[in-house]
Amino acid sequence: MDKDQNTQTRRKLLGALGGAAALLPFTNSAFGQGGCRDGYGQAATSRCPLPLEQATAPIKEVFESTGWKTIGLEHILIDVVDYKKEAAFYVALMGWKLRRDTGNRASLDVGKWGSVIFRGMNPESFGPGAPAANGRPAQPAPRAAVRGFAWVIDKWDAKTVKAELEKRGMTPVAENDGAFESFHVKDPDGWDLQICNDKGLFAQRKTAPTAKLSEPLPFASTGWNTVWLDHCSFRVSNYKESASFYANLLGWQKTYDEGTQNEMMVGDVGDILVRGGNPFVTPGAPKGALIDHISFGIDPWDVEGVRSALESRGLKAQIDTSGQHPGPDGKLVQDDIYQAAFQSYHTDTPNGYNLQISWNTKDKRLALATAVKPKQLRKYPTPLMQPMDKYNP
Repeated sequence: MDKDQNTQTRRKLLGALGGAAALLPFTNSAFGQGGCRDGYGQAATSRCPLPLEQATAPIKEVFESTGWKTIGLEHILIDVVDYKKEAAFYVALMGWKLRRDTGNRASLDVGKWGSVIFRGMNPESFGPGAPAANGRPAQPAPRAAVRGFAWVIDKWDAKTVKAELEKRGMTPVAENDGAFESFHVKDPDGWDLQICNDKGLFAQRKTAPTAKLSEPLPFASTGWNTVWLDHCSFRVSNYKESASFYANLLGWQKTYDEGTQNEMMVGDVGDILVRGGNPFVTPGAPKGALIDHISFGIDPWDVEGVRSALESRGLKAQIDTSGQHPGPDGKLVQDDIYQAAFQSYHTDTPNGYNLQISWNTKDKRLALATAVKPKQLRKYPTPLMQPMDKYNP
């Protein structure tokens, strides 16, 4: 059977087996996108209870802009129970390279544009699982959690950076190592944010890593390259406040306020989905933040090839297109992954973290934002936000 015939057969099978567990599309799950994508004023569902004008109304900026720009991802810090297995998994699946293993953590290069640190932690440090509630089964205790991220800025002078942070009400804590300098601060939800110069992992990635894994690869390499930070799903108590904080502190660019989230462009590194409470719905919501999943864009991308590569390695390939359209009965159904503006799969890592793998690259960086953009907001004031018809034939 040739590729086109195989694709058509697969599409018919997906239609017939819409409930198949390994291929179940995401709907309004924890990873579903855009609470207001289906309209505003939905008091009955509470996903988007406010009218458009109120849901998307701006707030006062949290402070004046620093003028800094984010020029690189220093690292994302992820705690896991078994860091060696997690590192080997990403090397085999995503093409990452081991930079260093200290005996309790591993630093991996994500191409030449970013790094991820897996830190080994005791299972007790992740807290208990979730009890059964509202028809959902009980969840086991987590074994992985993102604990913070670090970003490189363009204008670095330690004394000036410290003063600017203090001027904006933060308490910077220095972490330096030779030529590498940085400050840790807390964002509005107490999230650990590290702001760095360009002398750390950012610089080290210019040289080829030579470290060797102490854990064997769990399966044959896919041959994929991770080329883009498609998005971090960054859940916060007040997404408008957090978007203002990161825009004015690190120069992240807002795309549009959807009513429950704002996808922000982080220079040439990737995007961050800042999502969560709307202050006009839940003023004074309890503080707290987490990154519940991360999506990486890979190359090469092929809908069938990626699915097959995951399943042949014993991994789930859970479809997520994020876009929806009316079905024959008028109810919204997920877009066909073969035609969707945003194409991706979710799978689980050895420590149970939700990993999303997508076709997004820098050229398609706003495909997800376009897929979930409510009709009421479909005005395109800048070229960056033009309809992405070439990705949705």
